[in-house]
Amino acid sequence: MREGFRQSMAWLHTWSGLLVCWVLLLVFSAGTASYFKEEITLWMTPELHVSSPEPVSQQVALQHAVAHLERNAADAQRWFITLPAERSSAMRVGWVAQPPKDGAKGNARGRFTSEILDPATGQKRSAARDTRGGEFLYRLHFDLHYMPVIWARWIVSICALFMLVAIVSGIITHKRIFKDFFTFRPGKGQRSWLDAHNATAVLALPYHLMITYTGLITLMFMIMPWGIQSAYKEQGENTFFAEVFPTVTGRDGQAGGPARLAALAPIAEQAQAHWNGAPLATIVVNHPGHENASVVITRQRTRTLSYLQPAIVFDGVTGAQTSAAGDDPSAVAVTRGALYGLHMAHFADAWLRVLFFICGLSGCIMVASGALLWAVKTRQKQAKALAQGAARSFGLRLVDALNIGAIAGLPIAFAAYFWANRLLPVDLPQRPQMEINCFFTAWAISAVLAQLRPSMGMWRWQLSAGAAMLIGIPILNAVTTHSHLGVTLLQGRGPWSVAGFDITVLLLGIALACVVRVLHRREKKRAKLPPTDKVASAKLKEAA
Repeated sequence: MREGFRQSMAWLHTWSGLLVCWVLLLVFSAGTASYFKEEITLWMTPELHVSSPEPVSQQVALQHAVAHLERNAADAQRWFITLPAERSSAMRVGWVAQPPKDGAKGNARGRFTSEILDPATGQKRSAARDTRGGEFLYRLHFDLHYMPVIWARWIVSICALFMLVAIVSGIITHKRIFKDFFTFRPGKGQRSWLDAHNATAVLALPYHLMITYTGLITLMFMIMPWGIQSAYKEQGENTFFAEVFPTVTGRDGQAGGPARLAALAPIAEQAQAHWNGAPLATIVVNHPGHENASVVITRQRTRTLSYLQPAIVFDGVTGAQTSAAGDDPSAVAVTRGALYGLHMAHFADAWLRVLFFICGLSGCIMVASGALLWAVKTRQKQAKALAQGAARSFGLRLVDALNIGAIAGLPIAFAAYFWANRLLPVDLPQRPQMEINCFFTAWAISAVLAQLRPSMGMWRWQLSAGAAMLIGIPILNAVTTHSHLGVTLLQGRGPWSVAGFDITVLLLGIALACVVRVLHRREKKRAKLPPTDKVASAKLKEAA
């Protein structure tokens, strides 16, 4: 503190951001893509790129779903119906078969089957390729991969805490932060990187604070469990969750004897009337065709801020309502639901999600430019030693390599994931995991190459590879499917979200190509320097 409070915050800002910036870049990029996870999943299942000429009411879709389940799963243990929604025109039905009679007591589970139906006709759609789609990217940004979930969430939580500290200390440190936002001086080395870092940080500062804080709120019971443990010493944490966040399942009890299942259409109408006509999300039927059958109906999330999703349980034989949850939530549930909903942005329409997406991209640039700024500042401190032929310090070389592997390698990994979706055989065993393996394999190759040679040439090579792969995705889509830009954009046939995906990756690829062009111009400019200047410049150019 001898240098003053603001100067001390500069040290805290630098190191709290640098130590976790590469994990944060993965979290930011995957979380930003998750705003359109349903659209990404649709793009990755081209067999479903068929839109009905007219929207189908949920009542009609429900009748088709029930008829299909009665024909194919009349003796199932449980039915699942996911009705069409605004962002997904398909209807999914599933069922859990009765467990084998010779299974171990308490451990026997029936096989789960899932199918996609056309809501207008009830016919089974052609088998869509198996993929995790956008759900993988969503889970990646807080569950990571290849490790226990609890470890991953602790890692992400700690990184988010560092991020929050970096944001607050950055606000304190940059006393002219808003003035500097309107200033950008290209080609000025460290000054240019600082300008870029300030601009992207201030441009979406409210978003950065919101997304970091609410991300921590989603994991608050894991990070800070002591209040619950203190107040519920004897009852246990499950009692707390049952009181504050009550849920309904309708799964209690045995199936009982055979009985006719009540018509689901009137039950669905009753649920919609209870929610003032709000659309339904899912319908679960427990023990269909038995006297203890129950029907659990969940409401779709509306354009409200809260993430809470009310549900109602009906008697499966009489059709009478038996219980409900979520209609009168506690103050704690409302507060957490609003903060959780703000983080997930399910309330947002398409254009607001586009704005969130742009803010997320600015967050990626903010994190990346901060890491690059540290390397540039450190390189300038070592300029004299580098000019005299000394090697880079271990810390600088490590950061240079990690910057290349994360900043230039992640676009390659994302592009590899989408390329794998189109190129892997449709009937490949464990296909979703193979797509995910392609993501991490491409990223690992980029990271290893960066560690072997963290140079400007490696920057250009990896950025060029990422640009080519991203630009090639719409071309690959045109070669492998019938829902390319020539159809979805020019002819107006097919889902608009497919066209939006192609255009987005194309623009991102072009942006990376522009960066490569700028780097190439810098190299040409350096080549024109006098011989005496080239020696010093050659020592400074690596990973600049």
